[in-house]
Amino acid sequence: MTDCAKILKDLNSDDNEIVREAAFQAGEHNCVEAVPLLAELLKTNHLGLQEAADHALRHIGGKETVQAVVPLLRSDDAPVRNLSMDLLREVGAQDFPSLVALVHDEDTDVRIFAVDILGSTDSFMAVEPLCDALLKDPEVNVRYQAAVSLGELANPDAAKCLNLAMKDDEWVQYAVIEALAKIKHASSVEALVKALDHSSDLVASMIIDALSEVGNIKAVTMLLRHLDKSATALRNKIVKAIVNILGGKSLKLLSSSEKEKLRQYMLIALKDEDEEVQDAAILGLGFVGGEKASAQVLQLSEKLDPDRDRERLAAIVDNLANIGLNQSLIDALNSDSVKVATVAVEVLSKIEGPETAEALMKAFPDKDRNLKRDILAALVQVAGAEAKDFFVNVLETEQDGAMLKATLLFLGDELGLEEEGEKIFSLLRHPYDDVKEAALEACVSIGGEEMISRFVEMFSSDDPIDRLMAVYALGKLDSEGNLEIIKLALEDEIPDIRKIALESLNLCTIDNEDLDLIVSRLNDENRDVRLTVIELMGHCYNEKVAGYIIQALDDADDWVQIRAAEALGEKKEKAALAKLITLLDAPNKLVVLKVIDALGNIGGTLAFQALLAVSNSSEDSEVVQAAEESILKIQEEQGDGE
Repeated sequence: MTDCAKILKDLNSDDNEIVREAAFQAGEHNCVEAVPLLAELLKTNHLGLQEAADHALRHIGGKETVQAVVPLLRSDDAPVRNLSMDLLREVGAQDFPSLVALVHDEDTDVRIFAVDILGSTDSFMAVEPLCDALLKDPEVNVRYQAAVSLGELANPDAAKCLNLAMKDDEWVQYAVIEALAKIKHASSVEALVKALDHSSDLVASMIIDALSEVGNIKAVTMLLRHLDKSATALRNKIVKAIVNILGGKSLKLLSSSEKEKLRQYMLIALKDEDEEVQDAAILGLGFVGGEKASAQVLQLSEKLDPDRDRERLAAIVDNLANIGLNQSLIDALNSDSVKVATVAVEVLSKIEGPETAEALMKAFPDKDRNLKRDILAALVQVAGAEAKDFFVNVLETEQDGAMLKATLLFLGDELGLEEEGEKIFSLLRHPYDDVKEAALEACVSIGGEEMISRFVEMFSSDDPIDRLMAVYALGKLDSEGNLEIIKLALEDEIPDIRKIALESLNLCTIDNEDLDLIVSRLNDENRDVRLTVIELMGHCYNEKVAGYIIQALDDADDWVQIRAAEALGEKKEKAALAKLITLLDAPNKLVVLKVIDALGNIGGTLAFQALLAVSNSSEDSEVVQAAEESILKIQEEQGDGE
């Protein structure tokens, strides 16, 4: 053990490096005897010595450290005072009497330092002396700092003295209000509200913010009474506070007269310069607003930038939707302002019903292309059978791809109208691929024998795209009934058609003869086709297909090997162990890693030994780590193997 006597000797050395090292040693070995010398080092101008002494004193702590550092608060050197204060903030609570004594010091600055330090102690013992300073100290700055420190402690026991201090100087009131907001004590609500009657506008504004932050519902009734007698700016903040405290839905629980009063003042608050006040008013109007509210909120939306104010516009849309359909919303839809009309369409997309659909359909003809697209997208969300004829007309008259896609979605997915099947089927010839895809999905949704016949005929086309769409649709509509066509597609010269044909089959239900046909695709020249076979076999795994997946481990393509290893590992196929182990020498590291993972899943003695060999022989750290993880997995799940 280091001799503290030697440390004390070194601390008195003329060599700063020796002193610095001794200071660190004093802290590490808790040499309490060194505290006075360490405290003296805080007064030096040598940063290295100050740092070492500070570190040591924090480590030693205790009554001795507090009493040695407290006198430095009276230093004329500001850096020394600041360093001492920071140190006492950490260790001062270890000698409370010394700190409390400073609260009554004759020196005002020392009292300020003391109440500041007490606020950092995180101790209930600091509440009483801080309250004493807050209510009795003759110096306003001491009282101010006491209030700040009580806020930092956030102890509910401080609420009583803070409430009393609301009658103090305005400078102190600022700190008191912030402290009460942090404590959030119910008893403070009444004191804060009462203070509104005799506070300056600035203090009153802070009180409102504090009540909003406290969030106690008791404040609402008292704040409502202050609405009529408050100036506009303060009244707007009261509106914001009430909405923040209650939330939107609870506003409906107010009495009719209270809701009406609040509604009128919310409309005024919409014109406040503070965006937070505006947003609170918008939220409140979403639950107690009406036609006039919709009109004014829509008017506000026109001033917002769609990119910069995206979140605010989204909130406006949600709250206007809460208000519901009214004439102001319909007027906005038909407005000459594209921005307002766009917001109105988005709002209407959230309000289901025939009246909404009717308004959107009436507005459609006079709008530009982008708004027409938006209207159709909204109708898909809110309309029902009443929009059938409208969408059929759009199908016949519009050429825009986005509009046609929305129309196809509605007529196919939403209504599934067989009588429109021929029109929709004709769009499979559309020049835009995305329209073709939408038409294909709509045709599948419509279904029926007539639609199946159209696709059977399409399969005979020389156009590969036609054959691909036909196979996809026939597989979705009735794969078993169209099995012969799908078999032909498995031999198609186009790889994508063979792939789609495979995906349309239910491997879990087909017989051995058809299974052989699918298995033959494991020798397909196209890798994606072979990968599809492995994926299908993995989904419908049984003894029949296990051997074929094992064979796929010999595939020339690394990704086929990888997918086969994954499938075998997931199914814990022990019959694959021998083949998988041979792949531990594969040139592709990813293959090796996947095989290691599969061996860890399968487990057993063979897998364990093979992985152990890899972990001991591989020079690749990533491979070794993967092997060790798989070994651990086997040990956790299966012991040391079988």
